[in-house]
Amino acid sequence: MRLFLALIDIFTNPAFYKLTLTAATPLVFASLGGVFSEITGVVNIALEGIMLMGAFVSVVFTWLTGNAWIGVLFAVLVGLGMAWLHAWASITWRGNQIVSGTALILLAQGVTGFLMEPIFGRPGQTDIVGKIPEVRIPLLMKNRFLAQSIGELSPMIYIAFASVFVAWFIIYRTKLGLRMRAVGENPEAADTLGVNVYAVRYFGVLMSGVMASLGGAFLSVGEVGNFRELMTGGRGFIALAAMILGNWNPVGAMWASLLFGFSEAFANQLQSSPLLRVASTTKPLFNMFPFIVTLIVIAGFIGKTRPPAADGVPYEK
Repeated sequence: MRLFLALIDIFTNPAFYKLTLTAATPLVFASLGGVFSEITGVVNIALEGIMLMGAFVSVVFTWLTGNAWIGVLFAVLVGLGMAWLHAWASITWRGNQIVSGTALILLAQGVTGFLMEPIFGRPGQTDIVGKIPEVRIPLLMKNRFLAQSIGELSPMIYIAFASVFVAWFIIYRTKLGLRMRAVGENPEAADTLGVNVYAVRYFGVLMSGVMASLGGAFLSVGEVGNFRELMTGGRGFIALAAMILGNWNPVGAMWASLLFGFSEAFANQLQSSPLLRVASTTKPLFNMFPFIVTLIVIAGFIGKTRPPAADGVPYEK
C-alpha cells in the first residue's frame, strides 16, 4: 500500500517531470553525438571521456571569466580537440576505434583528476563557480503544474531538444546527410561517386565531440554549477545505449534518452519518498536502477536494430 501511495505521489509531483528532462538532457546531447559519428561509420565510445572533459573545462573557464556561457564555449572547443584526436587515429591512421575511444576516456579521467588540485586547491570537488540561469516561459507560468514541471528550465535543455530536430533535418533532408548515410553504409560506392569519405567521417566525429561536450557542460555549469571527479558517472555509455535503442536516428535517440532520464528520476524520487522511508544502506541499489533498465532494454532490442553496414570498419581508399 505504501508503494502504491508513493507511486501516486511521484507521478503527480511536477518536480518529477522536471527532473526527468534534466536527467535526459546530457543523454540527448551525447546520443546525438553518437548518431553523427556512427552514421558515417566511426564508432565513438569516447563520448564518456569527452563529456567528462566538457564538464571540467566549462567549470574552469566559468571560474576564470565569471561567465558560464564562455565556459560552455571552451568545453565545445576541447570536445572538438578530443574528437579530432579520435578521428585522426581511427580515420587517417585506420586504428582500432574501440582502443582509440578507450584511450580518450582514460586520458580524460587522468587529466581531470590530476588538474583538480593545481587549479582549485583540492581534489574531489570544486566550489560552486556559477551556472547558467534558468529561463521562464511566461505562458506556462499561469498553470501551477506546468510552471513547476516545464515552466522554468535551463536554456540548455531547450537547446538539446531543438538539436534533435536540427540533426534529423541535416541527416535526412540535406545532401550532406545523404552523403553521411552513404559513407556509413557503403564507403566504396560513395567514393566512386566522388564523395570524400574521409572528410564526411571527420565531420561526423567532430560533431560528436561538439554534442558530447555540450552534454558534459550541462552536467556542470548547466545543472549544478561545480565539478566533481568522474561526475559523468557512465552517462556516455548510457547515451550509446540510447543511440542503439533509437536505431541510429536522432528522434529515436531522444525518446530512448527520455526513457533513461525517466528511470533515473524515478529512482531518485523513490528513494527520497517519505512514504517508503528507504534505509541509507539500500540507497545504492536505487542508483543502479538506470543501468539495470539500460541492460534490460538493450537485451530486449538485440536484433531489432540495425547499425550502418560500415560502422566500425576503417576505410582505405
